[in-house]
Amino acid sequence: MEFKTFSQKQLQALSWWCPGSPYENRDAVICDGAVRSGKTLCLGISFAAWALCRFQNRSFAICGKTIRSLKRNLITTLLPALQEAGFRCEMKAAENRLDISFEKHCNRFYLFGGRDEGSSALIQGITLSGVLFDEVALMPRSFVEQALARCSVEGSKFWFNCNPENPQHWFYREWIKKAEPKNALYLHFTMEDNPSLSPQIRARYRGLYAGTFYERFVLGKWVAAQGLVYPFMTDKMFCDVPKDCESYAVSCDYGTVNPSSFGLWGKKDGVWYRMDEYYYDSRTAGSSRTDEEHYAGLERLCGEREIDRIAVDPSAASFIEVIRRHGKYRVLPAQNEVLDGIRQVSVALKQGDVRICRNCADAVREFGLYRWNDDKSRDAPVKENDHAMDDIRYFVTTLLRREDAFFAIAAPRGRGEP
Repeated sequence: MEFKTFSQKQLQALSWWCPGSPYENRDAVICDGAVRSGKTLCLGISFAAWALCRFQNRSFAICGKTIRSLKRNLITTLLPALQEAGFRCEMKAAENRLDISFEKHCNRFYLFGGRDEGSSALIQGITLSGVLFDEVALMPRSFVEQALARCSVEGSKFWFNCNPENPQHWFYREWIKKAEPKNALYLHFTMEDNPSLSPQIRARYRGLYAGTFYERFVLGKWVAAQGLVYPFMTDKMFCDVPKDCESYAVSCDYGTVNPSSFGLWGKKDGVWYRMDEYYYDSRTAGSSRTDEEHYAGLERLCGEREIDRIAVDPSAASFIEVIRRHGKYRVLPAQNEVLDGIRQVSVALKQGDVRICRNCADAVREFGLYRWNDDKSRDAPVKENDHAMDDIRYFVTTLLRREDAFFAIAAPRGRGEP
């Protein structure tokens, strides 16, 4: 691993706890701001160095939204950096434990996932000398506070990093806005704080996001979501239907009272095109359809094409069973984390990984209507004009971004992906 010169902000994150630092008596450090600003790796290196300098044969916690995302986002880059610096690292996968040693000191680092409210039970009972939270804004408050309560060893400290979210988020209100009373050092990062990023790479990341996501992930601001969810989807973003695709897939948002929207996707030259759609609104039509009738519509949409896989709204258990019973298509329940899915769709559209054909009239219509809720205390899209939007999201999160699928591709770092 090749390191370039650290920025002043990165050096602060690396050395704030060292003897002689004006911040060595702080109880915590908080690093937030733009993506790709170098805060995550610097904080991880600093956390390990502090633990090995101050403690021997003690237990620590490194927390992410899930253990899988924690390994992908932090551990896989942290271990080579530590080993190059002379640390010895041994991963004990069965125990989700990382043993790190330097000279005569050795400590245990347990990996935890803080996915939901029930996750707080996972960390109960352990005694910790310190804890690092990777993407703390994606974790429930109960999990974070339980982990902090486990740090009862004299000299223990807390380490937080995250990208911005809604300004009403509990972590922003309780920690970032109250950093001084909590005796925490607050460091705000921009992409300019990462010297390893070239101007071209910075420009590329600025081009990946729009609207709320641009303000949060590029400018590093804690702002409320507002306006259109996909403001960049103007007429020029829609395309003609490609010919002779290499493979096909389908994504389905299923409804009985609400509309059902199925998207047919074709892959050509590395790009997935939403090339056709089935959209049935029972209110407009004046009658509802059964699962079997919707399945007949799915077959008409697919035609004679060989469909690799179908992702379906996970709440549509009966429709998933109908597809399985017919035995013609492989089907799986879709990933359904709305906010992270919207971010992934935004990136995929901006990068050109997926494109929407202009003959998909209902999808085109919904792109012009799909808006954030006016309630600025939480991030949520209005539950209207969102059915094609949901099936597109299912495709991106479940098929396009599925790491172990047959057509997986590399994706930018996700918000707490499983």
